[in-house]
Amino acid sequence: MVLSSSSVESLQAGDSPFAAFTSQLLFAVLGLPLAYAASRVPVRVWKALAWPAVGLAAVLQLLVFSPLGDEVGGNRNWIYVGGFSLQPSEFAKLALAVWLGAVLVRKAPLLRDWKHVAVPVVPVAGGVLGLVLLGHDLGTGMVVMLVIAAALWVAGVPAKILLLPATALAAVATVMVLTSPNRMTRIGDFLSGECDPQGGCYQSAHGLMALAGGGVTGLGLGSSREKWSYLPEAHNDFIFSIIGEELGLLGTLLVLVLFGALAVGCMRVIRRHEDPFAMVVTAGVMAWVVGQGLVNMAVVLGLVPVIGVPLPLVSAGGSALVATLLGLGVVLSFARTEPGAPALLATRAGVVRRSLVVAAAPLSRRSA
Repeated sequence: MVLSSSSVESLQAGDSPFAAFTSQLLFAVLGLPLAYAASRVPVRVWKALAWPAVGLAAVLQLLVFSPLGDEVGGNRNWIYVGGFSLQPSEFAKLALAVWLGAVLVRKAPLLRDWKHVAVPVVPVAGGVLGLVLLGHDLGTGMVVMLVIAAALWVAGVPAKILLLPATALAAVATVMVLTSPNRMTRIGDFLSGECDPQGGCYQSAHGLMALAGGGVTGLGLGSSREKWSYLPEAHNDFIFSIIGEELGLLGTLLVLVLFGALAVGCMRVIRRHEDPFAMVVTAGVMAWVVGQGLVNMAVVLGLVPVIGVPLPLVSAGGSALVATLLGLGVVLSFARTEPGAPALLATRAGVVRRSLVVAAAPLSRRSA
């Protein structure tokens, strides 16, 4: 889909029609071995890496404000070194999920006291979130908020304690919207029934045109009309529209089903695993990948105002792809140690048979 949605604009820019596709393929070739390696890392190692990971994430996020940093689309969230670019906020999502798992599980008996939730969650997780928001990237900041909220919830923090930070974060997001003419325009266009399809609603209107034009079965791979420089960010934030145009309703439903299957897999690990650390980290990764995917699709469908977040595992973006694959590798490492999995993985049975037997394995009393 990256190849199909980007080829026309790549040619228009004087590049090869395979430019974006080749870049994405290279990052996939890098990310898949990293995911495989991460899936073989013992849980205890992830616990040990929690503090170094969040520390490195904070340092990298600080670098976006150095001479190495760069601003793209009004958001300062990139660093460039020797022709290589990196979006630190993508890796910060995973680092925060792992760190929150390690810290919250260690303080589990004390989480009903708001002071033990506030320290060190507010200065560390809030600090990383603050650095992301300082770069004016509200979309990524909202995904980071999802990661933090999911981890706190699964760790067992009472809802009444979560209410205060949720209110504070909502207030911060409101201030960022009110102080940004661009965001205010987007929300005004979304709420207005008279939005100009040639003005503020141009991108949303063409996204919906692409979805409508595909019908049930689509126009066929490579046959999109909107990718001919009509739909901005066709290979990135609005790639779901191109999927709908070329593969139709069936293609979009397939994407939705796949995200649903990923959510079911994550929920399985949360429900069955005996280690609370694995449960909390998996919740954070699930909120990040599945939550961001649902937000992206909601934007394309016009259910929420336009928010600049890509569709995980589908949209173009090297940092996002590698970070997401690495995060799923971490979850796979937990899945390999859930009840029944180690014994079955040691056998030579087929993948389907092993999966069915693991699924039938009884929950331990603690997991149940």
